[in-house]
Amino acid sequence: MQSLQQGDAPNPLPPAMPVLRFAPEKLRELQDEYMKEATALWNRSLQAPPEIKDRRFKGEAWKQNPVAAWTAALYLLNARTLMALADAAEGDAKSKARLRFATEQWIAAAAPSNFLAFNAEAQQKALQTQGQSLAQGLANMVRDIQQGHMSMTDESQFEVGRNVATTEGAVVFENELFQLLEYKPLTEKVHEKPLLIVPPCINKYYILDLQPDNSFVRYAVAQGNRTFVVSWRNADESLAQKTWDDYIEQAVITAIEQVRDITGAEQINALGFCVGGTLLTTALAVLTARHAKAKGRKSAFPVASVTLLTTLVDFGDTGVLDVFIDEPSVQFRELQMGKGGLLKGKELASTFSFLRPNDLVWNYVVGNYLKGETPPPFDLLYWNSDSTNLPGPFYAWYLRNTYLENNLVKPGKLTVCGEKIDLRKLHVPFYVYGSREDHIVPIGGAYASAQALPGERRFVMGASGHIAGVINPPQANKRNYWLREDGQLPADVDQWLEGATEHPGSWWPDWSAWLAAHAGKQVPAPASYGRKPIEPAPGRYVKVKA
Repeated sequence: MQSLQQGDAPNPLPPAMPVLRFAPEKLRELQDEYMKEATALWNRSLQAPPEIKDRRFKGEAWKQNPVAAWTAALYLLNARTLMALADAAEGDAKSKARLRFATEQWIAAAAPSNFLAFNAEAQQKALQTQGQSLAQGLANMVRDIQQGHMSMTDESQFEVGRNVATTEGAVVFENELFQLLEYKPLTEKVHEKPLLIVPPCINKYYILDLQPDNSFVRYAVAQGNRTFVVSWRNADESLAQKTWDDYIEQAVITAIEQVRDITGAEQINALGFCVGGTLLTTALAVLTARHAKAKGRKSAFPVASVTLLTTLVDFGDTGVLDVFIDEPSVQFRELQMGKGGLLKGKELASTFSFLRPNDLVWNYVVGNYLKGETPPPFDLLYWNSDSTNLPGPFYAWYLRNTYLENNLVKPGKLTVCGEKIDLRKLHVPFYVYGSREDHIVPIGGAYASAQALPGERRFVMGASGHIAGVINPPQANKRNYWLREDGQLPADVDQWLEGATEHPGSWWPDWSAWLAAHAGKQVPAPASYGRKPIEPAPGRYVKVKA
C-alpha cells in the first residue's frame, strides 16, 4: 500500500472478496455421506443412546438422557459435515483458511452444551440444587460483566507480589515505558556476563515468574546468572503516541545499556520471549548498524548471545492469525490509531481466546454461567486474564511491517531508530526455541525465524504450546524436547526433525548449559543490588490493570 498523502481520502470499501466455489460432484458426495450417517444414527438411537467421545458430552447426565445424547450426536455429525464442506471449497488459500476459521467458530458456538435448554448436565445440577446453580451462574455472569472479562480461574486466590511474581529482587531503573528489575543472587558466584530478559509487551512479564516451582526467572537466577527483567508499563493515554522506534530505543536498547552500566559488564546475554524476541532482534539489528559505523572503537558488541523463545522474526508462517491480516484490515488500524490511541488489552485477549474457542471461551460459559461453578485457581490463567494495552502507533507499525509485509527479513527494507537494519549482519550466537503445538507462533514460523538469522544457531523444539511449552520446569519431569546435535538447519522443520533426537523432560537444562558457555567466568555474587533500589520487585508497573 502506498502511504496516504495529506488530503487523500481512504477507500472506505475493501476489495471484492474472492469467490469460493464447490465442485458439484463433491457436494453430492458429501450429501450422500451425510444422509447415510444420519440414517445410521437414527437407527442406532432407536435401540440405545449413541456412544459419544467428545468431552463436552461425556458426563453421565448426557448418557442417561436419550434425547440429549441424540442431540449431541446429531450436532457432531453436522459439525463434521460443515467442516468437510469448508475443506471442499475451491479458492485461494487465504479465503479457504478464513472460511474454515469462521466455520470452526460457528460450530463451537452452536454446541448444544452451550445452551441450558439442551445441556443435560446443567439441567440435572439445577434440579439437584433446587435452582441454586442457576442463581449462582447469574451472579457469576454479573460479576464478569462488571470486571470486563470472563473468569477463567478464581482470581481472588492470586495477587501479584504475594503469590505470583515473588522472586526476590528490586526495581533499579525506570522510565515511562518500563521498569528494570534486578534479582537477588541465589548462588555464591555468578557468571560475569549478566542476563537480560525481554518479555512480550502484549502481556505482563510474570508469566516467566509465576510461582517458585515454575518460575523461569528463579531458575535462571539459581543457575548463577545475574538476572534482569524488563517489566513493561501498561500503556495509558500518556503513551498513546509511542511508536515501534520508541520501544526499541527507549526500552530495549536503554535496558541493554542500563544492565551494562549497573553491572560494569562489557557484554551481556539477552533473552526475548514472543514479541519481546521480535523487539530484541530489531534492537540488536539497530545496534549492529551503529557498531559498524563506530569501527574506530575497539569495544565489543554489547550482547554476547541471544535466546529467542517462541519468537517470530520471519513472519512468512503466522498460522491461524493470518486470517485476521490483510491490506484493508491493516489500513483500518492505521487510520484508527496509527497517529495515536490505544489498542485495548481486552481486545487482544479476546482474539487469542477465540483461537481456541472450546477451551478458552465456551468451556467457561458452561461452567461459570450454566452450572454456577467457580473455576479452580490456576496461576497461568490468572496471568492470562491480566491484560495489557498497547500504543496505537506501535501496534499499527507492527502489523504492517511484520504480519502483513514481513519486512524484518528484507535486508535494508526497514529504517528503525535512524538505522537501516539487516538481520544478516547479526553475528552473535542464537538459541532458538519453538513449541510443537504453538498456535500463536507456529513451529514452522519459529524454525523459519532461526533460518533467517546468521552464524551459530541452536534450534530446539519442545512439546505443547505457546506457554506450556516454555514454562516447563525440570522438576516437573513433564513433556519432552527435540535437538539436532549436528547443528544442521535443512529446508523445513519436518526435515530438521528427521535428524533430531527426542529427549524426555524440560529443555531448560540444555539452555542453561548453552548459556553458561557464553556467560564468561564465574565471579563472586554481588552483596547488594547494582544501584539503589527504587522499590522492591515486582514493582508498581506490573500491578496496573488495563
